[in-house]
Amino acid sequence: MQFLSPSFHYRQDSLYCGGVPLAEIAERAGTPVYVYSADDILAAFREYDAGLEGAPHRVCYAVKANGNLAVLALLARAGASFDIVSGGELFRVLRAGAPASSVVFSGVGKTAEEVEYALREGIHSFHCESEAELALIDAKAGRLGKRAVAAVRINPDVDAKTHPYISTGLRQHKFGIDISEAEAVYERGRGLRNVALEGLSCHIGSQLTSAEPLIDAFEKMLALAERLRSRGHSIRYLDLGGGLGVPYQEGQEAEDIASYVSQLRERLRGSDLLLLLEPGRSIVARAGVLLTRVLYRKKGNGKEFVIVDASMTELIRPSLYGAWHEILPLRRTPLPPIVADVVGPVCETGDFLALDRRMANALPGDLLAVCTAGAYGMVAASNYNARPRPAEVLVEGDSWRLARARETYEDLIRGERIP
Repeated sequence: MQFLSPSFHYRQDSLYCGGVPLAEIAERAGTPVYVYSADDILAAFREYDAGLEGAPHRVCYAVKANGNLAVLALLARAGASFDIVSGGELFRVLRAGAPASSVVFSGVGKTAEEVEYALREGIHSFHCESEAELALIDAKAGRLGKRAVAAVRINPDVDAKTHPYISTGLRQHKFGIDISEAEAVYERGRGLRNVALEGLSCHIGSQLTSAEPLIDAFEKMLALAERLRSRGHSIRYLDLGGGLGVPYQEGQEAEDIASYVSQLRERLRGSDLLLLLEPGRSIVARAGVLLTRVLYRKKGNGKEFVIVDASMTELIRPSLYGAWHEILPLRRTPLPPIVADVVGPVCETGDFLALDRRMANALPGDLLAVCTAGAYGMVAASNYNARPRPAEVLVEGDSWRLARARETYEDLIRGERIP
């Protein structure tokens, strides 16, 4: 099951995470519930880190993939740096115990309040997407008596060959500036009094199952760094972004971390540039599942429906992207498989986890695991239809603990007022 990390396995027909039967978590924590393997998260992070050993580097975990405090604290203790895209993510990282100096701030729409917050805390650097943003940071830093380190995000015009919603490195995308404009932007940047343009940044997209586009972008960025250095710019680091994909279904191939970082290291040979990577999905996706309970079975117009207690409010990827997530029974059954739509309780036709899926014959009361759900799952959960967001659990070896309590009905109206 390459779509799951090694801790997930069947033992005597029951699905486990590490030494913990997932049915135990479902019964005690309730469903829906997200379950993450701490061991597998750390193993993926260390594969990046160890693969670049000897080369100057930082592995900046992309908080947007999974921002649970327990996950962030786990990675912080392992020596990770962090890539954020909002002031709220900075708050989470700091609350998890990571130093502000380990943080790079990406994102196309940073507000003045977020910039000031990051400057006051003393983050490592800003990755800027326009000259207007550079001007804002320069002004804010000047008022605070600070000097900010920054990189400009470059669009290297490399086709990531991924879903159009998560492709970000072409000329027509909203992110960054075109590579043809980069040298002029850095020349004008010399006039900034409170910003040091010491880096280059790019991120061409997400869920890349081949490293080829990433390597193409890296080579273009290395060449740009050399051109800028030859013109007197003090370029110290290059941030290649994240983007390495994972297999979401049986038989799907994806570039492995070790192979990817080996190719990067080879191309860095002889360079003194600090390499920053921003992996998110490839660290946490396979290390997480969403557990759900079957509520009903229903037939109609030649269709079979398995109605579960999880929905698009817990995991929106199938509805938003048409994304595939394997669905496994927590207990294997001798009954013949079925072909069904797996749907949730939300009042939308688009509320589904799988369509026309060949799957285990699941009956009301049975438990299912929606796989490869550790990334872009809980972070995109909502309260649509006034549904409390689910609990999150972290498994470490033979034990587990609640990493986030399930929301209550009172949580749904917190902060609201009747005038």
